[in-house]
Amino acid sequence: MSSRFESAKVQYEQLGIDVEAAFAKVKQVPISVHCWQGDDLHGTEVIANELSGGIDVTGNHPGRARNGEELRRDLEKALSLIPGKHRVNLHAMYAETDSVPIERDQLKTEHFEKWVKWAKSLGIGLDFNPTVFSHPKAADGLTLAHPDEEIRTFWINHCKACRKIAAYFGEQLGTPSLVNIWVPDGYKDTPSDRLTPRKRLKESLDAIYADEYDPMLVLDTVESKLFGIGSEAYVVGSHEFYLNYANQNNKLYLLDTGHFHPTEVVSNKLSAMLLFHDQLALHVSRPVRWDSDHVVTFDDELREIAIELVRNDALGNIHIGLDFFDASINRVAAWAIGTRNMAKALLYAALMPHRHLKQLQDEGDFTSRLAMQEQLKTYPFGDMWDEYCKRQGVPTETEWLDVVKEYEQQVQLKRESESEATLIY
Repeated sequence: MSSRFESAKVQYEQLGIDVEAAFAKVKQVPISVHCWQGDDLHGTEVIANELSGGIDVTGNHPGRARNGEELRRDLEKALSLIPGKHRVNLHAMYAETDSVPIERDQLKTEHFEKWVKWAKSLGIGLDFNPTVFSHPKAADGLTLAHPDEEIRTFWINHCKACRKIAAYFGEQLGTPSLVNIWVPDGYKDTPSDRLTPRKRLKESLDAIYADEYDPMLVLDTVESKLFGIGSEAYVVGSHEFYLNYANQNNKLYLLDTGHFHPTEVVSNKLSAMLLFHDQLALHVSRPVRWDSDHVVTFDDELREIAIELVRNDALGNIHIGLDFFDASINRVAAWAIGTRNMAKALLYAALMPHRHLKQLQDEGDFTSRLAMQEQLKTYPFGDMWDEYCKRQGVPTETEWLDVVKEYEQQVQLKRESESEATLIY
């Protein structure tokens, strides 16, 4: 152990904090790392589709993963830089079908065998998402709420197929696969009927969830959104819609940190939600002016989210996933930065004297509460974080970027000069 860590440890222990217990607590929290950061949401479908559903990825940094093998290799490199044992979150558009076009409503477990084999080799779990966007049948911005029954049925069958695939993940990997349904349905301008699309969405969800799965295999979540590009005036799957649907149908509600009004924060919602939900799910992102899915940084809101989870002893009740995509920087670095920051925030929260701070609040000593909250901001947390990383066998804050830059030179940049004919799908 470094002398800097030992000195820092003494300072935290003077506040009554068990540093070793904090390390152990954070080590047990898996973060679901989203695969789509690695290839800018291109996917591995044989028939490529343009991004839609209000999703946009900007930037052209070299080295994008072009197929499943490259994507898994990049993910594995990123995971090697992140302390702890984590998970990977897949979208259905990352099926590998041996160059045979397969429609999304016809996807089967065999199209994800390579992902399962890879996950087994790493000893990690897989989460899953139906890809209900970037498809001709989503071109007008409506899917599960579409007035055309044929289109609704297509997407219902796609979601059903995805839940079956997730059950396969759960069986093979020995850990439940979280299946999150998010759809872009909405209208750009003021609708003349808000109720009927929501009735259709409810009926579609009821049809999808008619097939029951063991919660030890599949965890179902639904995700709301305030607005999107092309759905500025009205989103069918609003916060109120999905919150009530989850409550009534025993589903998990997923809060995305970019899916609320710019002045709302998810951290303030967690304590209220936890009173009424045994489990919740998160998509941690960073909105800049809108739901822009920037790489997660160690900012105030991220720390507040982590603090809410730790001080309310809710780490075992929350499924933490990430959702950002930035093509302007090295994609492996983006994964490392965002996921390390999520883990860093959890450790920061675990190294706070929450019981004492609660006591100060109950006693009405708001002066001492504020003073201590500010005092902790300048504590030697960086030394604690570096020690935590060392114990987990990953590079410290001053070391990991060198690993990424070497990988970029040796692996990612070579992709730019390779012929497209050599790609493996």
